[in-house]
Amino acid sequence: MTEKRLTPEALLAQIQEENREAKPGKLKIFLGAAPGVGKTYSMLQEAMARQEDGTKVLVGIAETHGRQETAEMLEGLEVLPRKKIEYQSKLLEEFDIDTALERHPELILIDEMAHTNVPGSRHTKRWQDIKELLDCGIDVYTTLNIQHLESLNDIVNQITGIRIRETVPDSAIEEADKIELVDLPPDDLLKRLEEGKVYIKDQAVLAKQHFFRKGNLTALRELALRVMAEQVNAQVLSHRKSQAITETWPTSERLLVCIGPGSGSAKLVRAAKRMASYLHAEWFAVYVESPKLHLTDAQKNSANQNLKLAEQLGGEAIVLTGEDLVEEILDLARSRNVTKIMISKHIKPHWKNLFRGSLTDQLIRRSGEIDIYVIRADSPELADVKHRRSLKRTTAWSTYLFATVIVSVLSVAGYFMSPFLELSNMVMLYLLGVVIVAGFGRRGPSTLASVLSVLLFDFFFVEPRFSFAIGDTQYLFTLAVMLLVGLLISHLTILIRQQAERARLREQRITALHALSRQLASHRGIQQLLQIATMHIASVFDGQVIALLPEHSKLIIIASHPILNHELSPKEQSVAQWVYDMGQTAGLGTQTLPFAEALYLPLTGSKGTLGVIGIKPNDSKRLLLTDQMRLLQAFINQTTLVLEVDQLQAQALSAKKD
Repeated sequence: MTEKRLTPEALLAQIQEENREAKPGKLKIFLGAAPGVGKTYSMLQEAMARQEDGTKVLVGIAETHGRQETAEMLEGLEVLPRKKIEYQSKLLEEFDIDTALERHPELILIDEMAHTNVPGSRHTKRWQDIKELLDCGIDVYTTLNIQHLESLNDIVNQITGIRIRETVPDSAIEEADKIELVDLPPDDLLKRLEEGKVYIKDQAVLAKQHFFRKGNLTALRELALRVMAEQVNAQVLSHRKSQAITETWPTSERLLVCIGPGSGSAKLVRAAKRMASYLHAEWFAVYVESPKLHLTDAQKNSANQNLKLAEQLGGEAIVLTGEDLVEEILDLARSRNVTKIMISKHIKPHWKNLFRGSLTDQLIRRSGEIDIYVIRADSPELADVKHRRSLKRTTAWSTYLFATVIVSVLSVAGYFMSPFLELSNMVMLYLLGVVIVAGFGRRGPSTLASVLSVLLFDFFFVEPRFSFAIGDTQYLFTLAVMLLVGLLISHLTILIRQQAERARLREQRITALHALSRQLASHRGIQQLLQIATMHIASVFDGQVIALLPEHSKLIIIASHPILNHELSPKEQSVAQWVYDMGQTAGLGTQTLPFAEALYLPLTGSKGTLGVIGIKPNDSKRLLLTDQMRLLQAFINQTTLVLEVDQLQAQALSAKKD
């Protein structure tokens, strides 16, 4: 039996899983939708069970909030005395991390993960205390309400009308080894609130009027369930990668829609959004760049707009590159555990599918356990565009003329050399001409050169000469093989040229990103970093670039290349301000504020938008191509990352001085 080889991605996932298992301390989070659902009680109950099994348990800090049943659970556990810290003439109690580290229990309980420590403590936040304990090899149990998750802060504010100030970064949750959902229906929680088991009487009345409304609690409960589902899904995907499992596990619905240029794909994206909403499914939009498609710049731009539409509708846009479209799509589908694939239906004559089926047919045959949905996405106007496009000449007549001249010159040269050369050598001479023509990377001229080579070889060198008649039937086989070899050589030469061109473009992108990263890494200071970024972006994308940062509720130009000696016009300033406020790309070439003279992109970091980059290209059509926009976004992401690091270092230095 042959052993199944693991892919590099599977090996990486396996290593990450082993590293996770080898972590010195394990973290378990008791997650709840709201206060009072029983998180602390559940944590203490499990800690009691661990202690009975022989585990050394220490209660670092547990908040009873006056709940009798919770206080009774503490009686059987050792509780760490709290540290007293004086702040603003008041003596406050806080978790004593130093004593906890000295005691070094096997398991420590730290309630309320999102708590902000009293100024003067070692760490600003309690989750940072937990991280230090974990790094020292101590297992930690902690509790968390869903509204304290950083990524959900805006959503919770929108639902409840209350801005939560104490938050925990998502990365702290993602590092948890276990998350247990402590759930309680809203009606039961409200009953506990009325009985005084959540807050004391006065606080309970106030909470019921604001946060503890049934609608709020139901929405928060849904958020908690979704977070748990995402954690379980991440575990499933991690296991599939580490074990190199390619079969789809239909644990939840995931939808993949295959798109391209044209309004038909836009219709397909909207249909995918409707189906994903109906199924409550995660969905992706994929576009495969392939030399087989021979798309024009306008078509590539149309495909890019369809990808943007998918993102606006809540899907994840993915761009792949490869020769085999079906293989690329199915590899992505299996790696993301997709259960359904949507593709448009294109009606073609039967004779076109005799030797090789359509993309839809191949996808259906090779999809295995994945369901394929074929949607009629074409429209009459799109069909008319396709027809007119097929009639449009994409290769210059000069290339066809060059192919004809090359074959003719070789025929004349071969005619004078025929007394000295065998016919087999004459065939090689013509194949040389096919290779030269194929070097231009166009299939039409290459095919013309192959056909002309066969015809002229027959006309000039096969008996009877100077006619297309064939005296010896064996030459039929020779001419057929010559034509086949010529077409094959031209195809392979064009393919190699296209691959070399793609490799050259990838190398240029990597080199440009490397140059930007290297210079940014060797400098400090926001103004200097932005000056370097604007210089590189202006050089690579051939345009005028400005960087704007907020100052006193207004965006001001911090850096530009070339140097800008004037302020932005009110119109451009308003577009840049909108981009900063909304955190979305707008301006030239987009569907948002397209009247602008420049394209504006937000510098979106982990904690919000840091600023805006504006670029006014000399050639707007080139900038808006899919590959160029992807490269520009990579530049923006790299710049944002370096700015965040610089800000964090400045804050750390300032805190150290204080």
